[in-house]
Amino acid sequence: MATQAGVNGQLRAAVGNPFAAAFLSFLVGTLASGLVLLVSRQPLPTWQQLQGVEAYRYLGGVLGAFFVTAITVSVQRVGAAPLFALLVTGQLLTALLYDHFGLLGLRENPLSPRGVLGVLLLVAGVYLIHKR
Repeated sequence: MATQAGVNGQLRAAVGNPFAAAFLSFLVGTLASGLVLLVSRQPLPTWQQLQGVEAYRYLGGVLGAFFVTAITVSVQRVGAAPLFALLVTGQLLTALLYDHFGLLGLRENPLSPRGVLGVLLLVAGVYLIHKR
């Protein structure tokens, strides 16, 4: 991910626009995924299958676009290490909350005192990496 962030940051600098850089990154990724799909001869979903999917399940692409754009904007400003320390901490904190409440169909796994300590240590790690 650090490599992707650095490359996308350079793409942003080359094209002068973070949204264009994110779009180009996703366009190339979409073409590559389409090529893999064709070469692997995996069955495509039917129209009925696609219509049966709840709308919110398609939000992964929107979330991915937001994520890539935010990283493309941020990596040159804060550096790769602090950015990814924040990202890992945020992702793990979110995952703990999803587990605790059993969100998105995940098995409920209550937060423990050790989990809270782990989050606090992650936050301390972000501070130490940012202040290096």
